[in-house]
Amino acid sequence: EDGGDAAPEEECQAEFKPVVQLDEVETKSGEEDEDSLVDLKCKLYRFDGDNNEWKERGLGLIKLLQHKENKKVRLLMRQEKTLKIRANHIVMPGTKLQEHSGSDKAWVWSTVDFSEGEQRIELFAVRFGTVES
Repeated sequence: EDGGDAAPEEECQAEFKPVVQLDEVETKSGEEDEDSLVDLKCKLYRFDGDNNEWKERGLGLIKLLQHKENKKVRLLMRQEKTLKIRANHIVMPGTKLQEHSGSDKAWVWSTVDFSEGEQRIELFAVRFGTVES
């Protein structure tokens, strides 16, 4: 039999109260005083000189941000989903952006980066999904 004698299904009336009450906290991204000039999805690589190879740094949005007052432009790249900073540096006058290995979707540049909390000279490469990016 199909269990025709079973009681009709009852709707659950359970209520769960939070164990801890949290207050909403305003968080700052550090981008409040800047205007976004460009933001594009890309994959970022860092050159590892010790092993002589490119290592993936992250996938996410790369932004060029201009400070509203001093007009300095910085490059900021955050990892998709986690928003961890993967590149963070001022774009200095004279920075050379070069095509990488003949690919029209990848570019290379060298700079002093501050994404790990300390200044380090890094060689970066960025690859976009399309040529139009």
